Amino acid sequence: QVQLVESGGGLVQAGGSLRLSCAASGRTFGNSAIGWFRQAPGKEREFVATISWSGRTTYYAGSVKGRFTLSRDNNKNTVYLQMNGLKPEDTGAYYCAAHRSRNYSGTSPTDFGSWGPGTQVTVSS
Repeated sequence: QVQLVESGGGLVQAGGSLRLSCAASGRTFGNSAIGWFRQAPGKEREFVATISWSGRTTYYAGSVKGRFTLSRDNNKNTVYLQMNGLKPEDTGAYYCAAHRSRNYSGTSPTDFGSWGPGTQVTVSS
């Protein structure tokens, strides 16, 4: 089982940048695809991006493609979500989650078993 903790959230103006981190503990981290999801108040949790166990394959939601970049350092058990060109609609709680497989190309949060507590991102206009 993988335990996850997100960090790096905060308040930023539109057009600004943040880098979120997802730190993991547990022996299976290096064999797990990691996903990022976000949830705005009153809305369902939505897919943001996923990265394969090796870091070679990434998938992004259309709304963040070209602005967000995923990377991972398995030696540090950490996944990074670099967010540039932030918009007010990017506001929400951001969560990372571990998938049981090395690769994952879907978008459903119900496919992920281990979740972090989340970190808040607020983008002001």
